[in-house]
Amino acid sequence: MMGTSLFHGEPNGPSLTVLAACYEVGAEAEMIAIDLAAGERHAVPPRRREVEMSIEGEGPVLVVEGEPMADSVFLAQYLDEAHGGSLQPAEPYARWEMEMWCRFVIERVAPAASLLGARAHLTPKLQAMDDVAFEQLVAAIGSADLAERWRTIREGAFPEAQIEDSRGKIRLAVERLENRIDGDWILGDFTIADLETYAWLAGMVALVPEAFENAPRTRAWLDRMAGRESIRRAVAQSRTGDPLSAWAPGPEINRWG
Repeated sequence: MMGTSLFHGEPNGPSLTVLAACYEVGAEAEMIAIDLAAGERHAVPPRRREVEMSIEGEGPVLVVEGEPMADSVFLAQYLDEAHGGSLQPAEPYARWEMEMWCRFVIERVAPAASLLGARAHLTPKLQAMDDVAFEQLVAAIGSADLAERWRTIREGAFPEAQIEDSRGKIRLAVERLENRIDGDWILGDFTIADLETYAWLAGMVALVPEAFENAPRTRAWLDRMAGRESIRRAVAQSRTGDPLSAWAPGPEINRWG
């Protein structure tokens, strides 16, 4: 049997979601840490079209019996359903609520957090590379769109309006979270929505601090998430010791509004 392998980056963003989901449901998988910020995903198996077309950019890849899958929310759903977990509501409307919340995170929060995190932490690293090494890294990327995102991050020439728009999306996410937290968790019961939201927002506390200043429910929720066993085990997979400062090119900014 080929079994299950998870190729993951530092426990931040989408890699954190999937690592924590594995621990939540008790999935047995070979955890293979790769340096996403160094382009290692393109130098190790698997490379398949469905992975190259991932909406997530440099996200984790779950390989089950030789078949690679990508995108953190969908991977968390797969893991939950494959292992009889309880990360998704059984009631149809509650399930819709969870998926709509995750869609908001995927489409609005994740691209904004990715831009801000990469600008702060990845741009200096890529600018320190010599041109030949960087071109070798980009040449291995099968997706032209993703390769262009790498080039944009290295240039670091983000329009000020785009930066402020991203900061605004983080402020909006915290505002919605502050009004939506029901008891301990976002939707009452602990779900994938908590994992995905925490994965993208945890690293924003240092980069957009004003968003969290007047959000006591959100700050308390962040503390509960940080103390959850699955999150602690995921964070223990870090090879840098500072996963919230580890960013690779993520989802593309929505071009259509």
